[in-house]
Amino acid sequence: MLNFTRWSIFCKKLAAKNERSRPIFDKHWHLAQSDVELNFTELEFSILRISAAFDRWQKDCLACCIEGGLSGTDNAVLHIIRMHDRAKSISEVARLMNRDDISNLQYSLRKLTKSGLIERAGSSDSKRTAAYEVTAQGMEVSDMFAQYRRELLLTLTDSIKDLDVDILTATKVLNITSGLYDHASSVAASHRHK
Repeated sequence: MLNFTRWSIFCKKLAAKNERSRPIFDKHWHLAQSDVELNFTELEFSILRISAAFDRWQKDCLACCIEGGLSGTDNAVLHIIRMHDRAKSISEVARLMNRDDISNLQYSLRKLTKSGLIERAGSSDSKRTAAYEVTAQGMEVSDMFAQYRRELLLTLTDSIKDLDVDILTATKVLNITSGLYDHASSVAASHRHK
């Protein structure tokens, strides 16, 4: 039989352990009413932060390569057009970037063309069927961006063990999550407030 002193000590230790395991920060907010919702909300909050950081990174790294006030989106469009060294239409760029704001992408195309980084490919006069390719200057700038990326960003990941596995898993999760948002967006679009 357990005596009272031992029981009292055991209860105090258990209470102290529970107190230490209780989170310091209250992470609940109006978007989360359960632990599952809380975890997904934390993922969404991380996506917001990484999206802003990634856009800022692209803009700042591109500024190391060329002057002209180009944005992170402009940089992404440049690299999408260069992908596989094949000309791409604005529809292809939009699809590859999972974007539907064509007017913003057209603005990026105009800025990249004016900067001499891309040009229209072929002889099509139609804006709808026009394809764009990277110029020699665009190749130089995108190669320089790749070098800065290697030296500034990818060297920071050297200390992470098993990076390939973690990056592949994160990529799969984000791609699946993108599909969930696309589906939910389609449903929400059919129920818009009048």
